[in-house]
Amino acid sequence: MTGAELSLLSLLGASFLASTILPVSSEAALFAVLKLDADLFGPALGVATLGNTAGGLTTYLIGRYGASKKPLAQLERVSRYGVPLLFFAWLPVVGDGFCLAAGWARLNWAAVALVSAAGRFLRYWLVAQGALL
Repeated sequence: MTGAELSLLSLLGASFLASTILPVSSEAALFAVLKLDADLFGPALGVATLGNTAGGLTTYLIGRYGASKKPLAQLERVSRYGVPLLFFAWLPVVGDGFCLAAGWARLNWAAVALVSAAGRFLRYWLVAQGALL
């Protein structure tokens, strides 16, 4: 396995874990990968977005199939604003709640994936731009 492949695999893991309840900084991982190899800009951006979105969908599935009967903290917001709110699923702490509540509310998973991926991509693109300075 090459160094670039190992970097991208590590980034995939960090970005997946960061979108769960684990306190992992996927932004720092992306920044580090790009500081080591700026030629990985496109692949790193895609891998980070994919991993973070997959982690968010895992949280969505937990909400859909494993949530308790008790109302969730973010359910009111998700019920009020619907899928567009998931653009902010990348936010620390509340983003995980948005994903969990979206699953609990049984929002369309494909729409949730698309909108949350767009927000996550934008955040990573901004971090990547900073790494290239």
